[in-house]
Amino acid sequence: MRTDLTGDWYFEDFTPGQEIELGSRTVSEEEIIDFARQFDPQPFHVDREAASGSIYGGVIASGWHTCAMMMRMVVDGMPFASTSMGSPGLDGVRWLLPVRAGDTLSLRHVTKQVKASNSKPDRGVVWTSWVATNQHGETVCTIEGMAMFKRRPAG
Repeated sequence: MRTDLTGDWYFEDFTPGQEIELGSRTVSEEEIIDFARQFDPQPFHVDREAASGSIYGGVIASGWHTCAMMMRMVVDGMPFASTSMGSPGLDGVRWLLPVRAGDTLSLRHVTKQVKASNSKPDRGVVWTSWVATNQHGETVCTIEGMAMFKRRPAG
């Protein structure tokens, strides 16, 4: 089972049960508010006073911001770009705990299943779970999905 994060990763490098730690990222309140102003301007994401009176007791990151940060950690953490052929979609996203300013998110990429394409022999599909935890080891978000990757060239 491949564990290094160097060089190109092809479909054949993914193995069910494989877990890869993809680094961490600390989020600031400014980043939370800037993202939310553009894409999810609910009061508990953009207004400190309103957020303090909400069920969250303060500003929290949009779930979509959390997903975007996770995507960035995947792109930065693994050399997928060279062989990635994109994704046909996600099967599920779960926002389990709020992400707050000062939280440091860490991401684990878990390979669930792999299947070579029968109709397109140049590619295969990899089903994955991304698990984001905060600095306390608490799971804050999970994403279940799939991606297509090029097959390793012969020779």
